[in-house]
Amino acid sequence: MSKFIRISLEKRGVSCVAELLEKEAPRTCAAVWEALGEGPLGGPAQHAKYARNEVYSIVRRFGPKIGHENTTVTPIPGDVCYFDFSGGVLDASFKEDQGIDQAEGGIDLAIFYGRNNLLINGDVGWVPGNVYATIIEGLPGMAEACHDVWRSGSVGEKLVYSRLEAVSPSSDAG
Repeated sequence: MSKFIRISLEKRGVSCVAELLEKEAPRTCAAVWEALGEGPLGGPAQHAKYARNEVYSIVRRFGPKIGHENTTVTPIPGDVCYFDFSGGVLDASFKEDQGIDQAEGGIDLAIFYGRNNLLINGDVGWVPGNVYATIIEGLPGMAEACHDVWRSGSVGEKLVYSRLEAVSPSSDAG
């Protein structure tokens, strides 16, 4: 039986539903699902500078080290990705701003809402992401809200991931 998560931009009041890709990314899906069993994951929403159409949040470390699984550097609209940034990877001022422990690092949970994305980071180069879910419902509304994060800013916005126990996909999956 498929598993689903809800992804929300709280301040903007917009959510979408994503289906976990358990066959393609079993370790990542298991770690995320288990972590969400303890409650929602999320934090300050950020819009990517380099990747293009990405909104993400850095969350506390959870689960075992997963490594690469079902990776991409060119995510498509609706991809939901997991990135593991160890302590020395990201810029110190960014980690401080995000409340990330300098030594421990954090997990980046990201959604991609438009085309032509390229996962490159000015600090470290190519950054493959584990694609562990795909948005099946609410992508158009979420894309509009994500674009607003880019245009209007992310101050006060929170990106939150939570478990959904059941879902029946609607016709707005596009």
